[in-house]
Amino acid sequence: MIYSIGNHSPSIAGAMIRRREVILGALGATAVAAAAGDSAPGGAAAVSSPPPPAVPVKLGITPATGAKAVSPGEPVVVTVDGGTLRSATVMTGNRTVRGAVQPDGTWRSTEDLAYGTTYRVTASATDSLGATVEKTSAFTTLKPRTTAKITFRANAMNSLEAGNIYGVGQPVIVAFSRPVTDRAAAEKAIDISTSPAVEGKFYWASSQAVHWRPARYWAKGTTIKVGVNALGVDLGNGVYGARNATTHFTIGRQLIAINNTRTHRVKVYIDGTLVRDMACSNGRGGYTTGANGQSIHFWTQAGPHVVLHREKWHSMSSASYGLTDPSNPYFYAPEDVEYCTRITYSGEFLHAAPWNHSLGRANLSHGCVNLGVADARWFFENCLLGDVVEVRHSPKSLPIWDGLGDWAVSFQRYGH
Repeated sequence: MIYSIGNHSPSIAGAMIRRREVILGALGATAVAAAAGDSAPGGAAAVSSPPPPAVPVKLGITPATGAKAVSPGEPVVVTVDGGTLRSATVMTGNRTVRGAVQPDGTWRSTEDLAYGTTYRVTASATDSLGATVEKTSAFTTLKPRTTAKITFRANAMNSLEAGNIYGVGQPVIVAFSRPVTDRAAAEKAIDISTSPAVEGKFYWASSQAVHWRPARYWAKGTTIKVGVNALGVDLGNGVYGARNATTHFTIGRQLIAINNTRTHRVKVYIDGTLVRDMACSNGRGGYTTGANGQSIHFWTQAGPHVVLHREKWHSMSSASYGLTDPSNPYFYAPEDVEYCTRITYSGEFLHAAPWNHSLGRANLSHGCVNLGVADARWFFENCLLGDVVEVRHSPKSLPIWDGLGDWAVSFQRYGH
């Protein structure tokens, strides 16, 4: 039988209502206890504190988004304040730029950027509660009118090979593929470090080549490191460095050859010790006129020369320096000469001269240092690029531009 509350007698209905209130009250107390958790001593319920709010996270990206004409030599930097950096990505097209987190917690790109290129940066960090915050940026690097490649030279005839050993007279030579008009900017971009440390100066041999030398010859064993940070640098007239470049080389033993044009002897010293004394014959002197009206002299020029190049055989003739008239007393036909060590661009060599019977007695050459075959071979086999040949007592001095005449001027005048 089914009953409704309206069909019960008042006493029965009241009893049922009271029973229902007891049951509901018990259920409500249970729910409150469950929500409150454990009770504090004495039966009081503990109330939990709300979680602390997240610390605001600030993500910074340099260059700023929308930046134009950004130097590709400057790194992309991502910083985070108030959180933990999780990732940073720099891309152009499908290529990713390498980068790394630095000790200070920032992220930096570790490879050079390119000219005239748009880059997209995406960075993410987490706040104090673990929530992720992201930021994006885009910028474009500058587009130069033209660029200059950078190379390193031992001299105008030879590249400087990284890691090679050179003589004590070898200057640092940085070459640019295009003329440089802002020389101060170029010099500022060049970093030279040596061990042991020395003071040095720049000298511009041309608009495309700058030399650097210390006050005195290098000490043997010196290590030289050169960096040219020209990427993004305006070298003048809109010419920018194509990219950064580095090299390094070492100075070997000290070899200095002293050529005395009065005694007709070449004495070779290695680390201050005389190791070879060679009879020689130097330039006979005098002038003549070349085919183009130029003045040609026949002295071995006085001053410190630097070894530029070596050739087992070299064809020599007066025509090589503009003298082509067979009736001229200084004219001579082509002849293959052995064991040739070049010391000037104008054509001075130390070489074998078996035809010259005045070695050690008279100066009869056209300007070269004539030696016996055995002596010429010894010097050829034992010298390095950058070794020094000092010519003394000649009436005509070596100009700074003829070969590596860097040491032919005082350090005070160097570069002026």
